[in-house]
Amino acid sequence: MEQIWFRPFVWMDYRLGLLFVVIIPLILLIWSFVQKSEAIQRLLIIYWRVATLLGITIYLMIGGLAVSFMSGLMARILIPISLWFWIDINDEIEYQSSGLLKLIFTSWRWAVSVYCVLSAIAFTPFVNCAFSTEALKTPYCRVWLETPLMFKDYFHANSKPAFLGFLGIVGLVIYVLYLSYFVLVKLGKQGRSASRT
Repeated sequence: MEQIWFRPFVWMDYRLGLLFVVIIPLILLIWSFVQKSEAIQRLLIIYWRVATLLGITIYLMIGGLAVSFMSGLMARILIPISLWFWIDINDEIEYQSSGLLKLIFTSWRWAVSVYCVLSAIAFTPFVNCAFSTEALKTPYCRVWLETPLMFKDYFHANSKPAFLGFLGIVGLVIYVLYLSYFVLVKLGKQGRSASRT
């Protein structure tokens, strides 16, 4: 395997993503249901709808599909937007009584936003992997596929990469249709209020 100088940074990005994008928000979602914090619940449910694009990206990368580089960048951009876009939820969270849940949620919201912005900036040079099948075959691009392939070995050992890539494509089509409907129809009706989502 050819040595790529930035391989440790790619693996670090996946590890930070697992922590900030999956583990912490899952704990916060469960905690918000236990504490009956409706504003945090609503925002985290919206967050999970948006963050599924990263999961879809993993399956696209397992299939070796170039579009995964575009979906990965878009996920990193959409996640912070989804966390700060809603005026009504932001007000509810700001004015709710202080507590440990609110403190940890606010800290996580800032941390995941900073992580996504920095990750998007670092990931941008690799977007050219989405536009050339030759580039996708180079170690420069393939280093991003190593972690998804390891995920496949752990959780889908008996499945073929092409089948998992197909599932990723189906998920991406559904995601794009839902996002298009939201942007073109719902956003015009509800504006920046999440109370009608």
